[in-house]
Amino acid sequence: MDGRADCLVCRGRLACHCLLLETTSGLVLVDTGLGSRDVRHPRERLSWFFLSLLSPDFRIEMTAVRQIEQLGYTAADVRHIVLTHLDFDHAGGLDDFPAATVHLLEPERLHAAAQKTWLDRQRFRPQQWSSQQRWITYDPRRGDRWNGFEGAVPLPDLGNEVVLVPLLGHTLGHAGVAVDRGDRWLLQAGDAYFYHREMDEKPACTPGLRLYQRLMEKDRPARLMNQARLRDLKRSRTDIEILCSHDMKEFERYAGISV
Repeated sequence: MDGRADCLVCRGRLACHCLLLETTSGLVLVDTGLGSRDVRHPRERLSWFFLSLLSPDFRIEMTAVRQIEQLGYTAADVRHIVLTHLDFDHAGGLDDFPAATVHLLEPERLHAAAQKTWLDRQRFRPQQWSSQQRWITYDPRRGDRWNGFEGAVPLPDLGNEVVLVPLLGHTLGHAGVAVDRGDRWLLQAGDAYFYHREMDEKPACTPGLRLYQRLMEKDRPARLMNQARLRDLKRSRTDIEILCSHDMKEFERYAGISV
């Protein structure tokens, strides 16, 4: 699963990699991971299917809100949340930030709310969406180009320092989140890929993560095309750093810790 486990059937470890940004518009959280209510009431909030399949490590101190508090801030200091998509492990902490405006692509809201398939009902959990009155959605058809990607939407409320970049495939409204750091960009690609070696010139993926991506994909051609475009971007632009949401090696590198 993670490229580190001792055997093919041994359980692996994945991250829920969120970003906390200091911007001219205040604190911005990119994705929320699982939230405090998920930790306290997992069977009410999450599906039995993913609880059994993934066996999340429920620790209240690992939630985004607790980690932000450990930095000396409060939940109210987070003024904005930008979502790559609405899967339960990315949107579970929305309820923990009652003062935050939430930004996402409009197709993601529409397709997640439709609950069309059995798997949609397992992965998209309306129990986590009490913040809907504070959601702002964006139509990628009105977006611009960002380094070759169509439909990108700069977020004016965030001083245009953060851009939603459509990376469809994993879900039908999935987006990367590009952050302007001044001298370089950081692109949080969400679940556009799961394993760091998928960004190599000769891409590779573990069997478990390859199977999981096939299980979860909503548009396979779009997902594979966007992975290829991300590889091209990484190869051609040294001023753009790319990371995904669940790879442990990338998490350790960017967080500066070993877990």
